[in-house]
Amino acid sequence: MPRFAANLQWLFPEHAFLDRFAAARAAGFQAVEFPAPYAHPAREIAVRLQEHGLECVLFNLPSGDRGRGDFGLGCRPERETEFRAGVGRAIEYARVLGVRQVNCISGRAVEGDDREALERTLVANLRYAARELRAAGLELLIEPINTHDVPGFAVPTAAEGARLVAEVAEPNFGLQLDLYHTAMMGDDGAAKLAELRPIIRHIQFADAPGRGEPGTGQLDLDRLFSDIDASGYRGWVSAEYRPSGPTEQSLHWLPRTA
Repeated sequence: MPRFAANLQWLFPEHAFLDRFAAARAAGFQAVEFPAPYAHPAREIAVRLQEHGLECVLFNLPSGDRGRGDFGLGCRPERETEFRAGVGRAIEYARVLGVRQVNCISGRAVEGDDREALERTLVANLRYAARELRAAGLELLIEPINTHDVPGFAVPTAAEGARLVAEVAEPNFGLQLDLYHTAMMGDDGAAKLAELRPIIRHIQFADAPGRGEPGTGQLDLDRLFSDIDASGYRGWVSAEYRPSGPTEQSLHWLPRTA
């Protein structure tokens, strides 16, 4: 079976964020991720990781203010200075937390946008981020996100993500493949795993539709986990789903080896 990590934004919502580390370890996880650590001092999070013997495998670059409608900054020309400052902030957190991979949320288009300007901005920002992260010994990832959940998202499909990886052409830049978003865009997860394996650096999952735990939707996640193993991928596979009840009761799929 793959090595599974828990996304602490989605799992264990019955606990406050800083208490989710203990809950994840008690459930059998050895690694965690989360999109945005920035509301807490990096040292405070590092203490939780060390205290519970957890590895932090991923977080996102600063992505703006969700409460004001932001969902990533990478493609927004008017936010370029803010995006690039966020790269430096992410590097500071990564050093403290021991993280090796940082994900970029690309942002979305709104009515009236110049799509070519968004594309140019995104490519330039990705090159900047990849080079800054490479100098710090880190990898940059890009995550395609479906446009049913996030209308107008700039990078909605795995194919678009792969195109950007090729265009940016930085050695530390790769694809984060979320099997839920892949399914929601009508793509076959097994086919994308096989096709894009050389550039896949991280994998996430939830069942689809509904974004619940395995067994709540239509995906054959057991088969997809077997496909991941057969592909030779040895990175982390992160659970990023909305539990249908208390998180512990949703973990029937998790091998209890820890």
